[in-house]
Amino acid sequence: MSEFIYQLAMNAFSGAMKMAALFSPKVKLGVEGREGLIEKLKAVLPELIGNRPVVWFHAASLGEFEQGRPVMEEFRKEFPDYFILLTFFSPSGYEVRKNYSGADYVCYMPLDTARNARDFMEIIKPEIVFFIKYEFWYNHLVALKNNDCHILSFSTIFRPDQVFFKSYGSFYRKMLGYFDHLFVQNEESLKLMQQINITNSSLAGDTRFDRVRSIALSVRQLPEIESFLQNSSCLVAGSVWEADMTVLIPALNQIALPLKAIIAPHEIEKHQMESWQKSLGKKSMLYSEYKKLYDNSAEIEPFDYLIIDNIGMLSSLYRYSDIAYIGGSFATGLHNILEAATFGVPILFGNKKYQKFQEAQDLIQEGSAKAVADTNEIKQYLTEWLSEPSRRKNLGGISEKYVASRTGATALVMEKVRNILLKK
Repeated sequence: MSEFIYQLAMNAFSGAMKMAALFSPKVKLGVEGREGLIEKLKAVLPELIGNRPVVWFHAASLGEFEQGRPVMEEFRKEFPDYFILLTFFSPSGYEVRKNYSGADYVCYMPLDTARNARDFMEIIKPEIVFFIKYEFWYNHLVALKNNDCHILSFSTIFRPDQVFFKSYGSFYRKMLGYFDHLFVQNEESLKLMQQINITNSSLAGDTRFDRVRSIALSVRQLPEIESFLQNSSCLVAGSVWEADMTVLIPALNQIALPLKAIIAPHEIEKHQMESWQKSLGKKSMLYSEYKKLYDNSAEIEPFDYLIIDNIGMLSSLYRYSDIAYIGGSFATGLHNILEAATFGVPILFGNKKYQKFQEAQDLIQEGSAKAVADTNEIKQYLTEWLSEPSRRKNLGGISEKYVASRTGATALVMEKVRNILLKK
């Protein structure tokens, strides 16, 4: 791909998003959130920023935000005079974290056209920018370089099948050269960088390990969850999709051993949760309904399944699990298994779309995670692990140790930041 073709593609992408917004509520949020964005930023940001230097963090979506959060929070501690701008590409990140108090301003990233990028740089004039994991936007990179901004990427991961490493990928390889430094997650990524003569990279690991470890060490207690469980064994099914529940619900209905479950959907859709409740063989309740009764000290009949109808609780719920099932790999791709692993539990997930996630492969190899194909395999592992508490705890210990041994990426990123900002 040439620069000319890329520019045409970006302009066409803008039009395609507007068309897709007619059919997709999610895309519509992104389109509406960017309408008049540059003009709005021109009107509000200069006054908000004042004379403060600007640091810009960009996350594609919610998962990348959580990945970047340890660095944002550490940056805030060490450089409190900086104005922190946080941008998202996806509505699923922006809508959930648009009021995040750790940033001074949160908005969408303008679409990557040359004009948008130039206008955006004229407004924010950042000294340093962080792109989290996957984000490579040519026009923004050029505009940043033209403004003498330091450009870092962290928790970055590369695979041999990516366009950077194809014979026709020279344009994308050019983008990598705009970064001052890329902190990669694993040895394979570092070797791939070396193969294409990209020397501005080093191995740092994944900041998600720092994030989930901090969650485990400071997690809040939820007395209503303790009241629901009454010391029963608990399965937490996190970030589940319809495809996950299609295999999980029959397993819950068939298992003979006592088990309560907390079910947290990836997306909160009323009709979907109602359908799950009808399919579950034992009594269930939505969290919002249960919490209202609990707060009013109302009498609550015992029930077996609690369905979480909000966003933001999941990372605190894993502390109550004896076993975790992580959704996504029967649908779009496996969600965050580290949030569960850090609490020392064995983990199940679908056997379809998990191969790109190194932690999933590692925990399978270690024996504390299983990729399941169907209802029968879920039922099999639930039965085995519930029947053998000591074995279950040993497997959970493997998960916890795996996370604890891989922290430290944030410290390596911040060491580089100090070298840049304190020696300028």
